Amino acid sequence: MQNKKQKDNRRNIYPHRMANQDTIIRNERTVSFSPETIFAAFQDGAKLAKWWGPEGFTNTFETFEFRTGGRWVFVMHGPDDTHYDNECVFEEISPNKITIKHIPLPHFVLTIELTLEGDKTLISWIQAFETAEVAEQVRSVCGPANEQNLDRLEAVCASMNI
Repeated sequence: MQNKKQKDNRRNIYPHRMANQDTIIRNERTVSFSPETIFAAFQDGAKLAKWWGPEGFTNTFETFEFRTGGRWVFVMHGPDDTHYDNECVFEEISPNKITIKHIPLPHFVLTIELTLEGDKTLISWIQAFETAEVAEQVRSVCGPANEQNLDRLEAVCASMNI
């Protein structure tokens, strides 16, 4: 039997398995790239900066420590010249899963799972917010933005020779 601390840690790492589904925004897509190629697009800060965020956004990375417990501090630059300060912590990194805790508001944990399906990969992009109210407030922006993020990820993966 797990003790309370172990359960609490698991809840923080796997919020989409523990949370009320009303707190979740989920996007899924099957792509024609291996999990290794997709992982490489995350692991390389220069590649990640090219595709992270919705269409029209660019990124400036201040800190990028791609390891469990590592920090990721960056600014997303919107197409309207608005700048969005971001700070994240990589809570879990494995070849098939990356879990990122977003520190500023709105607080959320993003889990990206990569599941091999034949010669394709299912990408599950799961944002778990603190409350259903917060998830509902951002759902109309995050859902489409996540799809654009996945479009940009696919484009970067297509340009990689892995």
